[in-house]
Amino acid sequence: MSKHYDLIVVGSGPAGKRGAIQAAKLGKDVLVVEKNFRVGGVSVHTGTIPSKTLRETVINLTGWRERGFYGVNYRVKKNISAEDLKTRLNMTLGHEIDVLENQFARNAVETIQGDAAFADDKTITVTDHTGSQQKFTADKFLLAVGTKPYKPDHIPFDGEQIIDSDDILALEKLPRTLTVVGAGVIGVEYATIFSALDIPVTVIDPRDPIMEFLDHELTSELVHELKDRKVIFHLGCTVENIEKNDIGQCVVKLDSGRVVKTHMVLFAAGRVGATDSIGLENCGLEADKRGRIEVDPNTFETKVPHIFAAGDVIGFPALASTSMEQGRLAACHAFNHHVTDPPKFFPYGIYAIPEMSTVGQSEHEVREDNVQYECGIARFRETSRGQIMGIKSGMLKMIFSLADRKLLGVHIIGEGATELIHIGQAVMHFGGTVDYFVESTFNYPTLAEAYKIAALDAWNRM
Repeated sequence: MSKHYDLIVVGSGPAGKRGAIQAAKLGKDVLVVEKNFRVGGVSVHTGTIPSKTLRETVINLTGWRERGFYGVNYRVKKNISAEDLKTRLNMTLGHEIDVLENQFARNAVETIQGDAAFADDKTITVTDHTGSQQKFTADKFLLAVGTKPYKPDHIPFDGEQIIDSDDILALEKLPRTLTVVGAGVIGVEYATIFSALDIPVTVIDPRDPIMEFLDHELTSELVHELKDRKVIFHLGCTVENIEKNDIGQCVVKLDSGRVVKTHMVLFAAGRVGATDSIGLENCGLEADKRGRIEVDPNTFETKVPHIFAAGDVIGFPALASTSMEQGRLAACHAFNHHVTDPPKFFPYGIYAIPEMSTVGQSEHEVREDNVQYECGIARFRETSRGQIMGIKSGMLKMIFSLADRKLLGVHIIGEGATELIHIGQAVMHFGGTVDYFVESTFNYPTLAEAYKIAALDAWNRM
């Protein structure tokens, strides 16, 4: 017999988790269906948390933060293995899952493991790992199924030498050389993590410049620093095919005529919505060619009125932080609970080495809007805290309107970028101007002092 719920959530990642708990707090009966054996979704098992944990582990074991003082050959641990990386990863993931399961239990959210598929627009069938099936009905549905790596047919993935971003977490040993296909957020994060391990890295991407949504000065700074670390870039090139030679190397052939020989290939050229198996055709929905579901950007309602979608499956910005808020708002709208409009500005964090973060408009976007502006830049090495920490690179850039002196955008690359960005985000939210930074007192010595230095740099020309 089927059981009826007020809300069924498919997926337990950031959007699904927050949506389910929000609905439970509104007094609704909620069921979460998760295809993995433990909750957390892509964010916990293969995406956000694993990659950031891997990054922090590499920084600590390599002594990356101390190399400014002790030289590029300094290491905390001489021979770092894949097992060293997995040990901390497993500890972190276990903690994250325990916290999430506790949150569901405290809020009386039911969970079930299995693959969900619509039987009709009010019914789903859940198939567990044994093949047993159960049916459930609900008044409302929230689809938070996330994404999976894009795996084109012409790439011969084998899970060992030619891998995607899911496979990389299960490596038995570290590669001698690595080629990353795709210089988006995921590709850049993993390229810089392996580069910090002193593994020779090559990056291939058809775009030039990379990550065009970022301020171009930021990406130029990143590419320059990575080239100093001997990372090789082949930009404006596409991969024609990949094959293995007689000595176990991967041979990557580019349309430019170049050939790259490498021990391992990480294919990270995008992700697609995980919607191909959830029976959208049975509930009146369809996904686009990248597996994404179209929603109302304000309510997150699909074209089927009682079905909502949130998180990476609806496309940009596809961040854990924004997915959480989308899930919460979707649950509120589903049950007609009043909510205020989300803030206009949200930060974008890229956990590369060095990390990057941005909020507001980039310089090229300001130019496209024909806004008169001025920029201010501070180098982290100019701050006393930067000297204390041995920081040799990194910068903070702010853009101000000349008309009303308001802050239009903040762009940071370097140590602590994803933490520092929230100062700029808050000032932008409240309509702050260059004068706030010039007249305010910042703790000394701190990296946040870079805000004052950059503001003075702009103010002197304004």
